[in-house]
Formats: sequence, C-alpha cells, structure tokens
Amino acid sequence: MSSFETPQKTDRGFGLSRREVTVIGGASGLMAVTIALMYAFAMTPIAEVNQLVFSVPIVGVVVYGAAITIGDLIAERGVKNGNMGTAFLGMVILQVAFAAFGAGVIAFAPPDLRVTILGITAVITAIMMALISGYVYARSITFEHWGRFSTYAFIGGVIAILVGSFVLPELLLAGFALIFLGFILRLGYEIWQVRDNRNASVGLQTIGVYVAVAGVFVHVLQLVRAYVLSQQ
Repeated sequence: MSSFETPQKTDRGFGLSRREVTVIGGASGLMAVTIALMYAFAMTPIAEVNQLVFSVPIVGVVVYGAAITIGDLIAERGVKNGNMGTAFLGMVILQVAFAAFGAGVIAFAPPDLRVTILGITAVITAIMMALISGYVYARSITFEHWGRFSTYAFIGGVIAILVGSFVLPELLLAGFALIFLGFILRLGYEIWQVRDNRNASVGLQTIGVYVAVAGVFVHVLQLVRAYVLSQQ
C-alpha cells in the first residue's frame, strides 16, 4: 500500500454512473475550451504579460496561484448559491488564468508547432487522467489523504520557487516538480470524490476535476514544449 493511501475501505469499485460521466465530460469540455483559448491568446499581448510576470518566477506563481484560487472560490460559491452569473464569472477567471499561462508557454514556440505541442500535451494529459482514474477506481480505499498531500506539495513548491527566485536557482526545478505533483495528487483526490460522493453537486465536482486537469495540463505543456523544441 502506498504511503499516500489509507486503509479505510469504501463500498465502491470500478464503474461509471451517468453522473460521473457528466462530471468527467463537463471537465473535459471546459479543458477543450481552455486549450482553444491558449492557442488564441498566444497570438495576443497576453502571452507577453505572462512572460513579464514570470521574469521573477515567484511573482508568476503568486499571480496565477491567486487568480486560480479566486476563480475557483467564486465559481464554487456561485454553484452553491444557485447563482449562475457568479459561477460563470468564476469560470471565466479560471479559463483566462489557465489559458494565459498556457499561451505564455507556447508563445516561445514557432506558430507552426503550437498546435502540435498542444495536441501532444492533450494526449499525454488524457492518458495520465485515465491511468489515475483507473487506479482510483480499482482500489476500494479512501484517497482523502491525497488531498492533504497535494496541499503539502503546493506549499513546498511555492517555498522552493521563492528561494530559487532569489537565492538558489537550482531549486526552481524542484518547485516545478512539487507543484506538478500537487496537481497530480489533487486530480486523484477529485476523482475519488466523484467516485464516492454520489450525492455531491455535479457542478462543484466538475469544477474540481477541471482545475486539477488544467493544472496537470499546463505542467505537461512545459515539458512537451521543451522536448519538441529540442528536436528542431
């Protein structure tokens, strides 16, 4: 048993209900919109703004971290209160934040390679999501601790990037890896929530899965861009 798991058993194995398909499909649809926005934003000054804020890495992390957190909170509050206007505003903030980040990543690549980079990233992210989902559904245990470990990874990543921005640049890679790990763990946690919390709000679960998937996507995107450009 992994140190990220607890021995508590659940009464649910593998199997997708209509509600679960709706959540996963909704999150995938939101992700498709985000990818399209990334491509569009890469041809606008938004990509330059992204490069500016990341000229000091910790500034970029704080700016985008705040935007994602605020967007998430607003969207969830809107869903909980049944206020679709508020929920939509929160989703717009989330979409713009992730899309602007991704646009800044692919703006470094020649225009003719951007679709290729986004496509490869989408395939890898989909495979990762399938593997994580398969693992969660195959294990009749709780993954609640994955949420806690995700938070620890995010905090550790921010600290590493803070130190790396001003003292030890070598820590920047560690910070990237920790935040990437945080989103992977968060995705597993959100998938577990979808699996076991069958009475939870579909809207809230869709937002949770989307944020986790988008976080994984933008990290994979940076790795794919580096690989594709290295082959040129």
